[in-house]
Order: sequence, then C-alpha cells, then structure tokens
Amino acid sequence: MYLIQILLPVYDNEGIQFAVARYVETRDELVERFGGLTTYTQAPASGLWQENQERTVRDDLVIYEVMAGKIDSDWWAQYRAALEARFSQEKIVVRAHAIRML
Repeated sequence: MYLIQILLPVYDNEGIQFAVARYVETRDELVERFGGLTTYTQAPASGLWQENQERTVRDDLVIYEVMAGKIDSDWWAQYRAALEARFSQEKIVVRAHAIRML
C-alpha cells in the first residue's frame, strides 16, 4: 500500500491566492480515481527553498493525500504535469511512501 502526497501551492507566483475551483477540481479527480482523499487545508504548511544564494522563497501549501495499492508512474507523471499547468508551477511535488496497514 502507498500513501501519495501532493503539495499544492496556495498562492501564484505574484502572491495571489488560487481560486477554490482549482482545488475542487483536483479533489474531485482524485476521489473519483482513488475512492477517497485526505486534505490538509486549515493550517497550510509552509515551505522554504533557496532560489539562488541571495534569495529564499516561501510558499504556503495545501496537502492532498490518497492511498493506492500500486503506483502507476505513467499516470502520475501525466497528472503531475496537468497540476503544474493548472497551478502555473514549474514543479509540483508528488511523493509516495510505502506504508503497512496496522
């Protein structure tokens, strides 16, 4: 079993908050494909990265999680590209963790 996390930005590159419709569309797609979804939206996570040696960028994130029995790498590559277009990002982080149900 795998836990797949998708880190979605709250703001675009100009600092304007994305419309709720983008998240609803993503939520609906994931629920339809995986049968469920967990979202972390009440207290967005914050991320920092160094764009270059002189500039650190901060990003607020919403995290979506789904569980799957296997990873379809081709589907995820296409879906990640669609999310990058939807949220106007160079890269959206999609990561998977192998989990064991207890």
